[in-house]
Amino acid sequence: MPENSTEVTAAGIARLAGVGRAAVSNWRRRHADFPKPVGGTETSPSFALSEVERWLRDQGKLAEVPLRERVWQQVAGHPAGAVPALVHTGCALLLLRTSPKTWPEIAAAPDERMADVLSLALDKVLTARFGPAAEGGRAVHTADDGRAVHTPSGTELLPSVPLLRAVAELAAGTGAGETFEFLLGRQLDANPRQYTLTPPELAELMAALVEAGERPARAVLDPAAGTGALLRAVAGPAALYAQETDPDLAALTALRLALHTDTGCALAARTADTLRADAFPQLAADAVLCHPPFNERNWGHDELAYDPRWEYGFPARTESELAWVQHALAHLREGGTAVLLMPPAAASRRSGRRIRADLLRRGALRAVIALPAGAAPPYGIPLHLWVLRKPGSGTHPSPELLLVDTAEPAETPSGGQASAAGGRDRLDWQAVHGAVLDAWQSFESPGRPAADRPGTGRAVPVIELLDDDVDLAPARHLPPPAAAGGPGELIRVRERLAETLGRTGALTPPAVTLSDPAHWPLTTVGELARAGALQLRTGGSGTGPGPVLTEHDVLGSTAPSGSLPADGPSEEPVLVEPGDVVVPVLGGGSAARVIDDATAGAALGRNLQLLRPDPAALDPWFLAGFLRGTANNRQASSYASTATRLDARRLQLPRLPLAEQQRYGERFRALAEFEDALRLAGRLGGQLVQGMYDGLTDGTVAPK
Repeated sequence: MPENSTEVTAAGIARLAGVGRAAVSNWRRRHADFPKPVGGTETSPSFALSEVERWLRDQGKLAEVPLRERVWQQVAGHPAGAVPALVHTGCALLLLRTSPKTWPEIAAAPDERMADVLSLALDKVLTARFGPAAEGGRAVHTADDGRAVHTPSGTELLPSVPLLRAVAELAAGTGAGETFEFLLGRQLDANPRQYTLTPPELAELMAALVEAGERPARAVLDPAAGTGALLRAVAGPAALYAQETDPDLAALTALRLALHTDTGCALAARTADTLRADAFPQLAADAVLCHPPFNERNWGHDELAYDPRWEYGFPARTESELAWVQHALAHLREGGTAVLLMPPAAASRRSGRRIRADLLRRGALRAVIALPAGAAPPYGIPLHLWVLRKPGSGTHPSPELLLVDTAEPAETPSGGQASAAGGRDRLDWQAVHGAVLDAWQSFESPGRPAADRPGTGRAVPVIELLDDDVDLAPARHLPPPAAAGGPGELIRVRERLAETLGRTGALTPPAVTLSDPAHWPLTTVGELARAGALQLRTGGSGTGPGPVLTEHDVLGSTAPSGSLPADGPSEEPVLVEPGDVVVPVLGGGSAARVIDDATAGAALGRNLQLLRPDPAALDPWFLAGFLRGTANNRQASSYASTATRLDARRLQLPRLPLAEQQRYGERFRALAEFEDALRLAGRLGGQLVQGMYDGLTDGTVAPK
């Protein structure tokens, strides 16, 4: 095997063939000619990608490896690691985008010659975009660096040459920026614990808040840039400034932003500890966007006691977030706006009350916005956005602070409520964006006639907040939405509950007739798929504007609540059709949903598998009903240390004539309607009970 041959793990093989990892393990056991491991460990071996592809084709399990999948496998199996491979890829894509005519000449050379020539060409492009490098052509990764991306030498590039040839081919069809976004996204998805991510919807909201000002944000800073999501969300600034402690992330962010913006946008990315070694000490930006690290104790408390940035008070060791707040304010011009993502504790910890009080007195803190749980990691708590404004020398402090609470779950199209534990897939980002931006723009408008929104937003006089606690949590100053609706809302909920309970009674299954267990001849979903009686599809990919049917929608029998990414490489999502049966593959519970006309057209979300039966051979309700059997799910599930995974191909069905299937299908359909009615009754009952508690305790409901 050649030294630079790309290696692939069992998970990569499963992705190539469109099967589960259990199938790959089974192939290794059953087929003596399956490729032997060439690396990795005994428990996680790796295989030569070329040998795996050849074997899959010979077995008829692989017709053609998509180019984008091949490129990703080359990135993931790069000898130096995925991150250096991505950096080399980003550099080459920047060259392709900037000087497309030079690439064919470079690529025509043999590998070693190509690596040397490419290094020289990249140095010119990187210098033109990021400025000169430090001595020796390499960035030293300090606050004094010229740039965060060093020029790779020919020796460093040589193992990447096959990858870069394939990347150029992929970029020819999808574009340089889209290609890098796809590969970077795969890396982030494959290593979720290594990165703190800012979801794109949240980044767009934060960028919209700074762009809602009277003056355009010409220069924007992110002092904790991470993967560059916040700066990427800003529309058309003249200059972007990024600082990141991790050198790898700084390089990836610089390349990502360079591929996203044109040459008219000045771009500076630096690597250093922001609080200890500010890379832009003289910068006065129009806007600052920041998703700082939370709960840091080692942020520089001992070394930075006399730092001039602490204009509003020296933060306690436990208040690292308030250090980031003051760092952001120090980098704003007068009247500039900063938006920071903050943990909710920062609004109420007693150790930070003096700084919060001074921020209020001087008019620097303009709004505190509570987001729904699941908006960003950590996904289990409702995080806050702080909107700050640099006070001007001739301006008077604002007498009010805007408090907005979008943390309450919104009503879903099915009439229930989306649980806060439902997570990111269930968030109605359009509703969150609308509520936050409407409240902020009204608050900023002269006169602010509509700043107060019962249960959602309120302009609170600063004098009311300057008590012993200076607690700025919106939930403590706003009535809950249920109470804001008043007794009239409780009456409507009670009427819906009574109607639903009546329907539930009518749908209650009749008395059962007991009999001995049946001994039908059985078949499996996998056998039916091979025979053409049904098709199997897996969700989780694609781009576009349509809704997405998520795992939580299937489990809760609610309308599609997810969304596809708006950009990235073009890929058609799997769209559900009436009669499809969708099953979750994670969690270990028995669930199956038959798609109706109202849900048809939605994209199939991640961790879901679709079974599309041939109506001439299989009744969909019969299929869904038998897939939900407890014993059936147990025998088709595999167990890991932290999760249970369902292999849909192993699920069993009895071999019955279509007419008999339809008889069972009608009974399963009736059970599903009864189950949906019970769910809705439970949600409405909980809403009524909590509303009654709230009404009785705030006096809007009188005891009778």
